[in-house]
Amino acid sequence: MEKQQHDDRQHDWDRLKQEVTQYALSIGIDKIGFASADPFLTLKERLYRHREKEYESGFEEKDIEKRADPALTMPEAKSIIAIAIAYPSRMKSPPKSEKGNYRGIMARAAWGEDYHTVLRARLDKLERFLHEKLPGIHTESMVDTGVLSDRAVAERAGLGWVGKNTSLITPEFGSWVYLGEMLTSAPFPPDTPVEDECGDCTLCMDSCPTGAIVQGGQLDSNRCVAFLTQVKDYIPEEYREAVGNRLYGCDTCQQVCPKNRKINFTHQEEFTPDHEVAKPLLKPLLTIGKKEFAAVFGRSSGAWRGKKPIQRNAILALAHFKDQTAVEPLIDVLQRDVRPSMRGTAAWALGKIGGEEAQQALERAKTNEKEKTVLNEIEKALSFPLNVE
Repeated sequence: MEKQQHDDRQHDWDRLKQEVTQYALSIGIDKIGFASADPFLTLKERLYRHREKEYESGFEEKDIEKRADPALTMPEAKSIIAIAIAYPSRMKSPPKSEKGNYRGIMARAAWGEDYHTVLRARLDKLERFLHEKLPGIHTESMVDTGVLSDRAVAERAGLGWVGKNTSLITPEFGSWVYLGEMLTSAPFPPDTPVEDECGDCTLCMDSCPTGAIVQGGQLDSNRCVAFLTQVKDYIPEEYREAVGNRLYGCDTCQQVCPKNRKINFTHQEEFTPDHEVAKPLLKPLLTIGKKEFAAVFGRSSGAWRGKKPIQRNAILALAHFKDQTAVEPLIDVLQRDVRPSMRGTAAWALGKIGGEEAQQALERAKTNEKEKTVLNEIEKALSFPLNVE
């Protein structure tokens, strides 16, 4: 009799799990999986090693114990629901970057509406569904900024495997997916993790612009271009040229991945890119005001750090293109911007672009500038070849 009751309860949870899965797919969640809420012991060891090597970005949850143990967030947690939503990898009819009108590029994760908003809305619907089915259930959802590791949860829930580039790779959508999860007090049967299919491939490691993937599955965030584009102060000089024309994020390790070949899902309309946001003109970014920035970029996840990093990256991009038409607006930044890191980066860019006008402006700035970090950048810039054509 006791065994029969246990089998019936198990059957009920299996059936409810199927109902949850079907509902999730009906509201635009592309993939869903279920995992136990047991501590992530292997992850915890890896995170401590990561910290010892000073590979953290500083954007993570500081408490490693919380990151590895769901019970520290929700003591009643028995299972975790992981979700994935696909986003596009290609832009339809992208605007051309042309001489005198060069453009920067936002990483695909910043195309369209902020994915935090989209995933939270889907998870809210899923939570309401669960509360209707199971009155009294405890749930807590998180997207990206939560304490748990989205990728570790998704991997345990069978959505995909964590590749050598540290992205979660799904069999259907490649790594072009956003991840979210929900802690629940319900004992949903767990799904089976999938096998790692990276094999001997090292394309992501070989292609990283700064060598930030120090070994398969381990990233030195301080060298990662995606992280560097988000810092608010100076980008270390050794990495500036590697930034290229990237304004936010970096997709290189995903673009070269064979598992992403020919994958481009465009069915999530919220993530359709606005060309002038995803690939904006560079020079107008130097003078964009707060209100205009919020109006143009406010819906993008790339706006979360404000306009300063994107403006600084636009300066580096103009240096990357050696855009002579940018010399005058860059001189204006050097002379008038109140932010030292913007003046200093403009000085560096003027040195890279070169020419007599840039040289003369740097000489004047050397006389007038009082901030030591900016003066250091001016000195560096004056030591570059003049590049007079």
